[in-house]
Amino acid sequence: MPGRRVCDTGQVTDGPLIVQSDKTLLLEIDHPLAGDARTAIAPFAELERAPEHVHTYRITPLALWNARAAGHDAEQVVDALSTYSRYPVPQPLLIDVVDTMARFGRLTLHNHPAHGLVMTSIDRAVLEEVLRNKKIIPMLGARIDPDNVIVHPSERGRLKQVLLKVGWPAEDMAGYVDGEAHPITLVEDGWELRGYQRMAAESFWAGGSGVVVLPCGAGKTLVGAAAMALAQATTLILVTNTVAGRQWKRELIARTSLTEEEIGEYSGERKEIRPITIATYQVITRKSGGEYRHLELFDSRDWGLVVYDEVHLLPAPVFRMTADLQSRRRLGLTATLVREDGREGDVFSLIGPKRYDVPWRDIEQQGWIAPAECTEVRVTLTDNERLEYATAEPDTRYKLCSTARTKIPVVKSILERHPDEPTLVIGAYLDQLDELGEALNAPVIQGATKNKEREELFDAFRRGELRTLVVSKVANFSIDLPEASVAVQVSGTFGSRQEEAQRLGRLLRPKGDGRQAHFYSVVARDTLDTEYAAHRQRFLAEQGYAYRICDADDLLGPALPS
Repeated sequence: MPGRRVCDTGQVTDGPLIVQSDKTLLLEIDHPLAGDARTAIAPFAELERAPEHVHTYRITPLALWNARAAGHDAEQVVDALSTYSRYPVPQPLLIDVVDTMARFGRLTLHNHPAHGLVMTSIDRAVLEEVLRNKKIIPMLGARIDPDNVIVHPSERGRLKQVLLKVGWPAEDMAGYVDGEAHPITLVEDGWELRGYQRMAAESFWAGGSGVVVLPCGAGKTLVGAAAMALAQATTLILVTNTVAGRQWKRELIARTSLTEEEIGEYSGERKEIRPITIATYQVITRKSGGEYRHLELFDSRDWGLVVYDEVHLLPAPVFRMTADLQSRRRLGLTATLVREDGREGDVFSLIGPKRYDVPWRDIEQQGWIAPAECTEVRVTLTDNERLEYATAEPDTRYKLCSTARTKIPVVKSILERHPDEPTLVIGAYLDQLDELGEALNAPVIQGATKNKEREELFDAFRRGELRTLVVSKVANFSIDLPEASVAVQVSGTFGSRQEEAQRLGRLLRPKGDGRQAHFYSVVARDTLDTEYAAHRQRFLAEQGYAYRICDADDLLGPALPS
């Protein structure tokens, strides 16, 4: 490969990576080997900052434990760092990597033939340490011998949560109940499961529980269907909204042996419990009389598999119930493991570790998702808008700058660049969306839009009868709009990388004619809007997408490289 110079020890000299003792990794993205290095460090390092030329990654304990659970060992991590580092890797960092990864699995959970659920340690000192933790003691029963202690079965999930927080993540080898059997087979009539989809389902099944990370448009629903075919059992599927749930139902009927009568909808409109039940997070977490009454759904059948769609959005009450479901196989599906509430550790301990992950660009290069061009369009506020922003209270500034009326003509200009392409205009503030809908003569879909009307508008968009839809964040998640080839983002949820993943994902379904997708973010310069946009762009950089910046006044001219 051009630019690769290897010394006698096998190490790349003048590599693209600078490894620092504070566990940060600096990646020179213009280096010929930057792509190889990014692939090598992705399993164990998290992207923190992504400016133009040097991206900053950080090695965290959770990332190392995720790598360890996925089958990577410390030797592979050390080799990746040593191979691509421009300078000698600090020895203390290498020792810390080895020691941190070695903490995973010192404690294991398994089923003892005589005592049931047991925690075992291969390091007695570690067991003695955790036995003195006040939060852990109530979860445990009698000590069988120096290396084994009984665990109350109902505490399996909560114990894993606490052990992760104290730095001794347990490897759960206690197995799973089969649940109520139910025949499910894939019906590959005119289609077949893609290689990565099959690998994702098999990787999940081999581990028994965990998370599959695939880009929007890569067919996560089919991975779920393949996992259901492996389980051959009753399945509870949790989704973000009713429209997404009905898409799941259509796909399962089309791609598997399941019939409409076998699939129930548990939503605000219907309360059907069938061998395959699709429930919305909103209904499950709705309180009545101060209690989460619908959480009883988890116990309504002997489920063999629980599927969590968009697991990065899992609400806290569902986490609590999932702690009681550790004997059930659990599959999380997501385009990004980033959680804005910082609860990635709970996903790891309660749903399971990352079992399969593939970079978006890899799937794009295989032709399974559309290539995307990402552009940030910076607008200059009017003098009045700038003054209003400058004198506003801090908690209202972001809304002011992100909903500036100055953005409306810019959105019109973007749509004029793509007159015949199906376009989504996406925002977070309803007043702004209503103004855009009126200016663009396009229908608006938001939270208050009834499900029937949403589905009718989405269907009209799919058929090409509507060229433009203005949508709120209700369209971020699990909405299948393969025809969309242009998205214009006018406002977002502060600096949410997970939202950026979902919005870009709306465009990545492969296009019949192979055309490129275009993702625009319209941003007010010199404001919080620009600051938050930079945070969201970390996701684009993490997936290997370059983005460019252009001035709104030069929108039809060449863009500035970024």
